Amino acid sequence: MPGKSPYQPLSPQIDLPAIEKSILEFWKSEDIFHRSVTSRSGGSSWTFYEGPPTANGMPGTHHIEARVFKDVFPRFHTMKGKHVIRKAGWDCHGLPVEIAVEKEMGFSGKGDIEKFGIAQFNEKCRESVQRHVDAFTDMTERMGFWVDFDEAYWTMSDEYIESVWWSLTEIHKKGLLVQDHRVAPYCPRCGTGLSDHELAQGYETVTDPSVYVRFPVTSGELAELQASFLVWTTTPWTLVSNTAIAVNPEVTYLVVRTAETEKQESEVLIVAEPLVNVVGPNYEVLKRLPGKDLEKINYQRPFDMVEIPESHFIVLADYVTTEDGTGLVHQSPAFGADDLATCRRYGLPVVNPVSASGHFDSKLPLIGDMFFKEADKPLVRSLKESGKLFKQQPYEHSYPHCWRCHTPLIYYAQPSWYIRTTKLKDELLRENAATDWHPETIK
Repeated sequence: MPGKSPYQPLSPQIDLPAIEKSILEFWKSEDIFHRSVTSRSGGSSWTFYEGPPTANGMPGTHHIEARVFKDVFPRFHTMKGKHVIRKAGWDCHGLPVEIAVEKEMGFSGKGDIEKFGIAQFNEKCRESVQRHVDAFTDMTERMGFWVDFDEAYWTMSDEYIESVWWSLTEIHKKGLLVQDHRVAPYCPRCGTGLSDHELAQGYETVTDPSVYVRFPVTSGELAELQASFLVWTTTPWTLVSNTAIAVNPEVTYLVVRTAETEKQESEVLIVAEPLVNVVGPNYEVLKRLPGKDLEKINYQRPFDMVEIPESHFIVLADYVTTEDGTGLVHQSPAFGADDLATCRRYGLPVVNPVSASGHFDSKLPLIGDMFFKEADKPLVRSLKESGKLFKQQPYEHSYPHCWRCHTPLIYYAQPSWYIRTTKLKDELLRENAATDWHPETIK
């Protein structure tokens, strides 16, 4: 006669949450998790790093999903006899926590923090972190994720901060830590630069003014023709600090006389040959010139609000294309990486009339104290009144915004510290090739 089955029938009214809680209580009372680790201390190890959740908000379903994956693999290798230390971690630093506290306190930026007091604000951030860590801990324990909270690392602890300083010291000793003045995406609201990874997270579709602007030639034979370089831009606010115009040395540029119409007089304009139709269907070609022959020709800038000495001439740059626009690219080195590199080659100054908060210098006429994106309208209106505006049209495109606060980003030249990872590129690629990635497509 067969023995009694160890599996007993369950009531259809079974209370699953109650069973879960009883199991959790058993694990806790018998210290099952820690015993599962210490009992295998002599075996081979399998390393687990807790990619720490950012303690800036309450846990959500996506955190549960991530923690399930983090739990499954350590359990699997533990069951195979591996020694798997599972150290918990908490990401307490950076803008996510600061912005959350700013919202709680009704702050709008760095200025409010400084008025309140940095030390007091930091304490508020610590309180917020602790509050959210408690919520994460409750959720983690309730779902049965085995991770060691007793030995958790906190990025705001002195020990952790000292380890970061040690790492930077070692990087500096190897000559890999440098300070440089570069253009990088910058959030004026958060007051910080963004990495390329962060930049990719915040593109939004916007409509900006697309303007074609006349830059009258002031030297040489082209000036005698009263010719103007025709430049296209979707960032009229950068014209305030225009320093040069870039052309491609290998592209052919046309000097054309436009046909007179009821609305517009005939004029002489300079554009790239593949893009000449931007001047209209009817025109007379007066000259064909290779881009290299335009180098160093002077012109009149559209605005003279800021002093930019020994500048405003044509420069050569291979990055200029004829895919759109006019084949002439206005250079504002404080607000573009290509612009900065090109202008540096010619020894041109870098003038930045926009503060770190994204507002124009209060001393400037017309746009003083304006947020940079808000300055477009009055500047376009001024271009029209001065006769510099050839034409305008709305331009819908993707523009980078801060993924944290959705403020439009500005490409901003400022001194920052950089790690020369390019010096280690070959070594990094070798290590990556030797790493077993899952799925392999992310390698």
